[in-house]
Amino acid sequence: MRKTITYITLLSLILSSCSKDDEVQLLDIVSESFENLYAPQNGGVNPRTGQFTPISGEFTKFNFSTGQITTSETDWDVAFRGTDIIVNGGESLGTIDEPSRTGNAAVYIASGTMLSVVEVDLQSLSQDSTSGYAIPSGGGNGWYTYQGPPVNIISPTPGKILVFRTFDGKYAKMEILSYYKDAPESPDAFTDESRYYTFNYEYQPNEGITNF
Repeated sequence: MRKTITYITLLSLILSSCSKDDEVQLLDIVSESFENLYAPQNGGVNPRTGQFTPISGEFTKFNFSTGQITTSETDWDVAFRGTDIIVNGGESLGTIDEPSRTGNAAVYIASGTMLSVVEVDLQSLSQDSTSGYAIPSGGGNGWYTYQGPPVNIISPTPGKILVFRTFDGKYAKMEILSYYKDAPESPDAFTDESRYYTFNYEYQPNEGITNF
């Protein structure tokens, strides 16, 4: 009788151990801010003459899993140049100095806040193409609003959250806070340096999970 009880106890311990080993340990969602990502460009409209020259210059690439700018040709998720934002997925629009897309990144703009956007809408994800970027360019079209003369300010449009699929199939969301260096509360286009992105982001590091 004692042997039977011992065998049953031992079997229970083994099954319990196996069950614990089989449990998937999820990684914590990363919630961070990034300040002053510099996204310079050459060309565009000369504010003095009104003359346009083709836009060029390297994009500044960012990787959500490392939380850092990267120079990698493959391991990047999103990239910035001036007010343009591209993803590592799809096809080039054909502008000068665009990086090659080698991943499967995609993006869409959700309406809400970082707190309210809790699930990725897979059907809304879009990639860059030869006809346009997935995040539309131009004031009032994508992530920002442009207030013309005499102030000439570029402001992130409230309630616009960028939701990404990363180059390797995970998910992230971003709220752009400022386009000016050190994120002044009331930027002055004539004294504050532009093309410096400050943003909040959350990164879901667990494969196949689409919520935050």
